[in-house]
Amino acid sequence: MSTERPDNDVTGPRRRRPPLAVASVAAAVLLAGGGGAYWASTASGDGGAADSSARDRAPVLALDAAEAAPATPGDPSTPPPGIAPGEPDPNGPPVVYRAAGHLPDGPDEAAVHRATGTVASAEVARLAKALGIPGTPRTVDASWVVGDEDGPGALLKVTKQAPGTWTFARTTPSKPCDPGKMCANQSPPEADGQPVSEKAAKAAAVPVLKAVGQDDAALNAGQLMGDVRVVNADPKVDGLPTYGWSTGVQIGPDGKVAGGSGQLKALEKGATYPVIGADAALKQLNEAGKAKGDGGKDIGGCATPVPLEGEPTPSDPQCVPSNGKRAPVTQTVEEAVFGLALQYVDGRQTLVPSWLFHVRQGTGGPESTVTQIAVAPEFVEKPTAPTPSGDRKATSYAADGRTLEVTFWGGVCSTYTASAEESPGQVRITITEKPQKGGACIMIAKELKRTVTLEKPLGDRTVIDAESGATVPRS
Repeated sequence: MSTERPDNDVTGPRRRRPPLAVASVAAAVLLAGGGGAYWASTASGDGGAADSSARDRAPVLALDAAEAAPATPGDPSTPPPGIAPGEPDPNGPPVVYRAAGHLPDGPDEAAVHRATGTVASAEVARLAKALGIPGTPRTVDASWVVGDEDGPGALLKVTKQAPGTWTFARTTPSKPCDPGKMCANQSPPEADGQPVSEKAAKAAAVPVLKAVGQDDAALNAGQLMGDVRVVNADPKVDGLPTYGWSTGVQIGPDGKVAGGSGQLKALEKGATYPVIGADAALKQLNEAGKAKGDGGKDIGGCATPVPLEGEPTPSDPQCVPSNGKRAPVTQTVEEAVFGLALQYVDGRQTLVPSWLFHVRQGTGGPESTVTQIAVAPEFVEKPTAPTPSGDRKATSYAADGRTLEVTFWGGVCSTYTASAEESPGQVRITITEKPQKGGACIMIAKELKRTVTLEKPLGDRTVIDAESGATVPRS
């Protein structure tokens, strides 16, 4: 993930911008004027047409359970698996964020963005050409594929459904090239083992970034994976910086593209929402951390216990083990920038108006980015508790029209049924277990499949496991 600062450009005055940071705001957002909503109980700001206009047309954002951002392999800024962008590690100590100075107000309103529809063959062909892969895109299951794992030595896969997640890797052919046959993508020649310069890596990544519509993205080429230099590109969308929508392009020591990943489908502008300022967002962030970490209090300690009847009084105090909670860690917010961060909304990957807090732990400690949704709280529906469904979770699915085949692990002495709850953006799968009554049962698990008939074809809707709240991958 790039750690370079986006430009903090502001068009037109609204309120005095404090010295800590200036919100990066698109001019189109500021033209509307008016006040911003801060909290459900005190929403109104100083009024204005922009605020009321957004309220009239904005649906409630239904947030899903935490999902991890697309990871860049080897990127130390990538959240651990299962942790959403900007979320602290739940296994670590609670974190309290403190601003180094005044925080910016930001705009009055901003729009969500998401990719919809399906990826066309021509879009895949354009990316394949930029990567130097010969051949025509072909369909393999639910993806477009260009190249061959056993042939030319390079493989591009693009999921057909939006956002068109793509991965590219050079492969080692299982057989040598036939004499006279062009093998442009066979394993690159040996280089000197030294990574190319940051300037050279960025230049080599430009054709790929242009093919995916991110040629204006902010680039960071500081990451190294051995002798491979990674160019991380964070695009601007509607003039705002983004977090969680990166493209990673790996450049080998020979100066050629060795791998990469990202999203191919272009983002579309959605509903516009009133947004809160950075102060209110930071308060929300700390309140959420306090709820998770319970303030970091530790009930461990030593005391002299009261003896049981007939037992001697112990001469030494006995120690009660710590409950495992640790004191909060304070991190300093050095800069707050208004932008868009990846969230899962009604089963779909969505860039949501957010504050991007650039924080540092201690003096001279590591720097990272923490995000907090900036949409006014009354427009945000928090994730609900998972639907009880025993301990069975869907591991994958296959779809054909209205037929959904769900794969999961189960025991040999129970019967299982699968059901689906449908909404415009997702299909939630519930697997119900009914144990057999009486008799002994061997403890053996096996992979099982159950079929669900949907009311409408799955289309580009996301499949969610109701037990865990996680997205179920397509098999």
